[in-house]
Amino acid sequence: MKPDTITIILGRKGSKGVIDKNTMDILGRPSYSYSFDAAKKSKYLDKIFVSSDHPEILKSANKEGFITINRPKKLCTDSALFEDALVHAYYEAKKKTIHKPSYVVVLMCNSVTINANLIDTGIELLEKNYMADSAVTTTILNMYSPLRARRLNEEGFLDPFVPFEVFGNPKTLNCDRDSQGNVYFADMSHTVCRADCIENIDDGLLPQKWMGKKIIPILNQNGCDIDEPWQIDMSKRWLKANNLS
Repeated sequence: MKPDTITIILGRKGSKGVIDKNTMDILGRPSYSYSFDAAKKSKYLDKIFVSSDHPEILKSANKEGFITINRPKKLCTDSALFEDALVHAYYEAKKKTIHKPSYVVVLMCNSVTINANLIDTGIELLEKNYMADSAVTTTILNMYSPLRARRLNEEGFLDPFVPFEVFGNPKTLNCDRDSQGNVYFADMSHTVCRADCIENIDDGLLPQKWMGKKIIPILNQNGCDIDEPWQIDMSKRWLKANNLS
């Protein structure tokens, strides 16, 4: 018996950091088509919802047989939070299905570094671990260890962003980027979370509160969402490396 799982794919129009990041051409296909394709090919997903205000995305979703959700204008501004759009879409989906699902797969139209196997792995991990809140795709980036982070002080000099004492005795720290262990970043390719994480979103860890508190990593090295121009080439390299071009 398949676990009761829904998918919510989100993508609005009007992006400014990378123009048309949710519909732009990536290796001959619109960016949103990769999350669409991954959801369709998952062996666990039946109900796929798409939340958007973009006519092209909504039209394509209808063509695929997905259930569309019109994203309200107040959630389509540059200042609108992704988590607010997700919560809105979740409750709209819940009304349409008339029940609370066990799991929610969260995908984004500007994340192309995704496939059905990553989705299915997340669902299977949650099925095996009842203590976990979510399973998310992550990239290990030790060069961005918090030990290396800096902030600009009032005099124009760089200070540690986090006090070194947080990491233990500063005398034992060094410049080796691997010396603090692996540094995991959620790459935003997908989240598979329990529905309770969204219904109680304020209880989750910052900054992606919908992931809950007990988060299982799924290694997806060099995965990313497209929010900066350099991530376009990074996404293309991932697709070619994973034979999804």
